[in-house]
Amino acid sequence: MNLEFSKYAVRLHPDDHVAVLKKTLKAGAKLSGEGVEIKVRVTIPAGHKLALMSLAKGESVAKYGQIIGFAIQDIEVGDHVHSHNLGMGDFGRDYRIGELHSPLDSINDTDHRTFMGYNRGPGRKSGTRNYIAIISSVNCSASVSKYIAEHFKGDDFKRSFPHIDGVMALTHKSGCSLLPDEPLEVLQRVLAGMAVHPNIAGYILVGLGCEVNQIPHLIRKHGLTNPDDPDSAPIHMNIQTLGGIRKTVEAGVKSLTGFLPKLAGLKRTPCSVSDLMLAMNCGGSDGNSGITANPALGVASDALVRHGATSVFGETSEIYGAEHLLTQRAASREVGEKLLDLIRWWESYTAKFGATIDNNPSYGNKEGGLTTIYEKSLGAVAKAGQAPLEAVYKYGEKISSSGLCFMDTPGNDPVSMTGLVSGGCNLGVFTTGRGSVFGCKPAPCIKVATNTPLYEWMEDDMDLNAGTILDGAETVEQVGMRLFEKMISVASGEKTKSEQCGMGDEEFAPWMLGPTL
Repeated sequence: MNLEFSKYAVRLHPDDHVAVLKKTLKAGAKLSGEGVEIKVRVTIPAGHKLALMSLAKGESVAKYGQIIGFAIQDIEVGDHVHSHNLGMGDFGRDYRIGELHSPLDSINDTDHRTFMGYNRGPGRKSGTRNYIAIISSVNCSASVSKYIAEHFKGDDFKRSFPHIDGVMALTHKSGCSLLPDEPLEVLQRVLAGMAVHPNIAGYILVGLGCEVNQIPHLIRKHGLTNPDDPDSAPIHMNIQTLGGIRKTVEAGVKSLTGFLPKLAGLKRTPCSVSDLMLAMNCGGSDGNSGITANPALGVASDALVRHGATSVFGETSEIYGAEHLLTQRAASREVGEKLLDLIRWWESYTAKFGATIDNNPSYGNKEGGLTTIYEKSLGAVAKAGQAPLEAVYKYGEKISSSGLCFMDTPGNDPVSMTGLVSGGCNLGVFTTGRGSVFGCKPAPCIKVATNTPLYEWMEDDMDLNAGTILDGAETVEQVGMRLFEKMISVASGEKTKSEQCGMGDEEFAPWMLGPTL
């Protein structure tokens, strides 16, 4: 009995040598339809690739109409195409910087959307959440920062300050024993970015006193001020200066107790969707990520861009092999060259440690059907939709452009999202095919499942199911616009699944560059 090809597999481009299976097929199964007559040679899991034609060793293999690798042995029709017969290889990319640049149509004024957010005043983006931050300058002050934040947990605090989402400690493993150039600059960019983040209503800086990352230097270099009094420095304290842990905690609690009543009147008001700044990330990707969740996120991202908002993605090591699709849409030669410079930097950076940038796909990625970084990257860039690439930013750099932007971040999820959020993103969308449970305070993070079985298995953690695309129940466009509506709802206060679980306090992870001295 022949099985209908379209019900069991999807071919993404007419030039593709492989199809992605919607369901696991056993050896001997026969597929027919769409010009295909194939007998499956071995059992192939859902999300993995089926060879549609024979390929000789050394030939390139295409998916999405793009090269995802090269046959490392002969491949027969009906074979499982994966790590055992598909590998990396060099090939030229047609960068054509800016040649396909085409701005999206803007939304008419009458159709412009709003969300219920916290207006932060002239020159600032509105907040989607309302947190107080205790920011640690160094790991040595991390516990003290947590002790201060813990004092303000519980029902009494929530009743007294219902419009404050919580007091959170932003702690990390760095701040000392690091080079006082780029590694320190990156850390300070991140900490300063969090201090002035639109979802942070107020903050205290806590240090030890003898660390490399000196708080006065951080304040001066980044122009940090007291949110309550822009002409004065923010509240900051050092454990060594105050005389130890207990005294510093008492000082922090006292300072914050005096500051909190000034925030009691903060309320949500209608804010333009153009104030949204979206962080896009994918983690625990699988063979469906580039077919369902990521393209749907691309549709939602384009909708934001049409509203004058900002949409930012990163993970430089996970656009490798697909960067030409972005340079072709660059708004200027400068933007395109900045992106290519990042690729060259990453090639050099990984070589220093005896690694290569193409070693990225993780165990879970491969279990889910992804074989090479080229394949993973082609699926990942689908998050970028069709908008032109307007700007490229350094890790944690303040994002000032509207439209689609890129930030240099590693593929590691907490580190990547920390950079995007510290750059100003006040909302996140995280796509996953394996089941990431990521949370991202102070920015709410919507998690999108790439397939229905995952969504049903982890429904307590997944906010939206893009697997309906694979099921044939919805189109990419429909899921994308459903996600766009979800983003407006979450920006207006609807809690994400990760927020309901209390996730997000431990995921703050600034990128640690350079040696530990």
